[in-house]
Amino acid sequence: MHLRGTNQEFGRPYNRRIVLETIRLSAPISRSEIAQQVGLTVQTVSTITRELEEQGFVRGARETPKGRGHPPTTLTLNADGGFAIGLHVTPIGVEAALINLAGDVVARRGRTMAPVDPEATFALCGDLVREIRALRPAGRMLGIGMAMPGPMGVESMSFVGPTTLEGWKDVDIAARLEAVTGLPAFVGVDLAAAALGERLYGEGRAYRDFYYLYFGVGLGGTHVQEGNAVRGARGNAGEIGHIPLVPGGDLCPCGNRGCLERYVSLDALDRRLKATDPEAVVERALADGSPVIDTWIEEVAPLLRAAVTIIENLFDPETILIGGLMPDHLLERLLAAAQPFAHSIAEYTDRTAPRVLLTHEGQDAVLRGAAALAVSGLLSPRFGLLFAGEEERAPRDPIMTPTSTKPEVAA
Repeated sequence: MHLRGTNQEFGRPYNRRIVLETIRLSAPISRSEIAQQVGLTVQTVSTITRELEEQGFVRGARETPKGRGHPPTTLTLNADGGFAIGLHVTPIGVEAALINLAGDVVARRGRTMAPVDPEATFALCGDLVREIRALRPAGRMLGIGMAMPGPMGVESMSFVGPTTLEGWKDVDIAARLEAVTGLPAFVGVDLAAAALGERLYGEGRAYRDFYYLYFGVGLGGTHVQEGNAVRGARGNAGEIGHIPLVPGGDLCPCGNRGCLERYVSLDALDRRLKATDPEAVVERALADGSPVIDTWIEEVAPLLRAAVTIIENLFDPETILIGGLMPDHLLERLLAAAQPFAHSIAEYTDRTAPRVLLTHEGQDAVLRGAAALAVSGLLSPRFGLLFAGEEERAPRDPIMTPTSTKPEVAA
């Protein structure tokens, strides 16, 4: 992403975010280097970085002298300069995590519940957020992000079946979340949030263009191109789990037959286990070495192999990252059984990255990504434009908080 500021005074909130993002991406970095990168004057950058230091977002330090004269001050991100809360709502419960600006999981809480209906869920979210905020009472809370199963707003697919949340039709999720937490709220599909978490904090940092295949209760994915998740017209891009791959196969709640996630997902494995033992649990079956799991892996590995080929031929990614809620050792077995992969456009001669790479972020990828929805929302340059021209009248920009509420600094 090419970041450029504006030297017009009304653009101060916008420029703050441009400078802050440049520091996050390029630290340690000097003020003159920032000015050169973003096209602002050194004086403008100095004014903005002084504000950001006063607010606790960045820290300055002089480099070790290497000759005559004073070395320039370089700036780095202060990880505890702000926090966001990530929520992950699934058909089996709610997970919450407090994330700092560096993407570290400071604390996490979770509750299982059934059914996951809106009223109970928002009440629980309010409790979890209050509990987590109490751990950093003086910390600046930038906002809250909620990741949910997708797709969203599709009548035949969003509110039916074991991989979705039933009873959530027409719920104004962001407004309800803001009401119970008092924080700016951002909502996204879990697979896109997971991809964002991987891009910012996980294995995806090494790649500008990758596909993230996410094993949740169901199966989905997101293409990350030039560092940005491809969301689609309504934010639902990536529903690879609903590609019909088995002609005349099992009926899917979406109304089609043979959808990929009816075979390759945690829900599919759970249904397979419960067909022989209604009390079966995936984790216990793994620990006991259930032969049902061996049979399942053997049967669905060809479908995963086909999915890899489809993804590569459609998106031409540098690599496919695979992760999610499925236990790592189970994913490793499934991935091994799916090899060798079929021929695709990924077989170019100067390839250096593996075609498929197993990540180990698991649940943290979604929680970090959910929190990043809030951080990127409030700290994005586009969001800063909402406050353009208001600096003289009132400091409404939420990242310019009064001194009395500056964030705490970890010892």
